[in-house]
Amino acid sequence: MKPEDLYHTGIVVDDFVGALRWFTDVAGYRWCDELALEQTVWTPQGDRTVPIRFAYSMSTPRLEVLQAVPGTVWMPSNSGIHHLGYWSDDVDADMEMLVGEGLEVEVGAPVPGGSWLWAYCRASTGPRVELVSRALEPMMAEWFATGHSPLG
Repeated sequence: MKPEDLYHTGIVVDDFVGALRWFTDVAGYRWCDELALEQTVWTPQGDRTVPIRFAYSMSTPRLEVLQAVPGTVWMPSNSGIHHLGYWSDDVDADMEMLVGEGLEVEVGAPVPGGSWLWAYCRASTGPRVELVSRALEPMMAEWFATGHSPLG
């Protein structure tokens, strides 16, 4: 992992609309289209489908604000920072490296063939690390530039 690959900080909140409004009114952030979807994810307890609602800032440093989902990893963090999102050229290899450093894979989105599109890894201290396949970078760059979700 390299500092230059850090592209966002994820913050999970109980009041999604209020948090976006606060970051806009107080800190001047502008937001990409909100995305709300049912995401099937891997967990150590088995696959699960969860409702995910989030928005990325168009402004930098880039924030991702996510709606809390009780009973999942998407709950507000004691540190305030839920995760640090890193681009990864090889999510599988980076996951293996993080696991070797004592982190555990908490949740992720595998793709057919057994590799991973993204994954959260967590240590006993500090925020989670989200590894995101660099293959998504062009789509995300368009989203960040225009504010319009590429998924509809």
